[in-house]
Amino acid sequence: MREFTARFATTDEITKWDSHVTANPNGGNLLQSEAFAEVKQHFGWKPLHLVYETADYSSYNLVLEKSFPVLGKLWYLIKGPDVAGIEDIPGIVRANAEFVKRAKLGVFAIKIEPDIVLSDDAREVLEGAGLVKTHNLQPNDSTALLDISPDENQLLRNLHSRGRNAVRRAIREGVKVRNVEPTEENFRAMYSLMTTTVEAKSQVRVREYGYYRQFWNNFLARGQGRLLFVYENGVPSVGAFVINYGRKATYKDGGSLQKRSQYGDSHLVQWTAINQLKKHGCTEYDFCGTPPSNQLKDTANPFHGLGLFKTSFSKTVTDFVGCYDQVLSPLKYRAWMAAGERIARQLYTRRTGQQFY
Repeated sequence: MREFTARFATTDEITKWDSHVTANPNGGNLLQSEAFAEVKQHFGWKPLHLVYETADYSSYNLVLEKSFPVLGKLWYLIKGPDVAGIEDIPGIVRANAEFVKRAKLGVFAIKIEPDIVLSDDAREVLEGAGLVKTHNLQPNDSTALLDISPDENQLLRNLHSRGRNAVRRAIREGVKVRNVEPTEENFRAMYSLMTTTVEAKSQVRVREYGYYRQFWNNFLARGQGRLLFVYENGVPSVGAFVINYGRKATYKDGGSLQKRSQYGDSHLVQWTAINQLKKHGCTEYDFCGTPPSNQLKDTANPFHGLGLFKTSFSKTVTDFVGCYDQVLSPLKYRAWMAAGERIARQLYTRRTGQQFY
């Protein structure tokens, strides 16, 4: 069993943050990136840069911090820790407790959500480390993942038949996908397509426009994002914002008009994005959110409609372990769970109009 130490990153490490994160054992995650840290800094969180070290590797992870009267600090190790395997989680848990105590950081609990595939063994290790299962926060704790490393012809053959046929028909009928500039007009159009789709196909709340505008700008400015549109009658009818971060590509945001005449247009947008991001060295494409694998046919699931589309590319759904809490102060954590979190979320949303997490 590996033993870990924890520390904050140095100034030099922070300046090269993305190169460190994408070299993590599991390849990092866009939600641990420099671009995302900057977004959250403007939306109620303090970004911290945490490094775990063991004899075999180092792991660089973004921590989001909020402070509360009486309780102290909550850490959210978003999409982390990035470890070589589930067997390393107990060592990370011990390193967290030791670091918080030694540095007198005043943290009462740490939320973790490692990208480790859900299994009975994984659940046993997490619970054995004293972690407490809590509600999942990220939409892609269940998601459709596609291996995009094969050549284009083989990759097309690997798609689910529904997706493959839609892509081929769209190409045959002359549907055109365009990469568009990051203008205010295009951002507004993208946001409108997103909200239209969410209202029609899910019950998920869309964040305010300013959040997405900053998110898109941050990744585009670093060469890690691109915005793609299909047009009908001169207006955007399908849109997608996709990200390349290390070897991982992600379909982060998307939307479409509900009445369209070009068959397969949304599938061709994804196919175009996949092939563009392959040229950036990406080998995995995350469609970013589906129902859990055992709920794919449940029409009551808020991601049901989106899940049907995304699983027309990848034939399976991957379930990750989701979010767990590491309790550092049991008394304060009980107060947090009894009423603290609910009150904090209500007050923050009432004051800012934004989502807490």
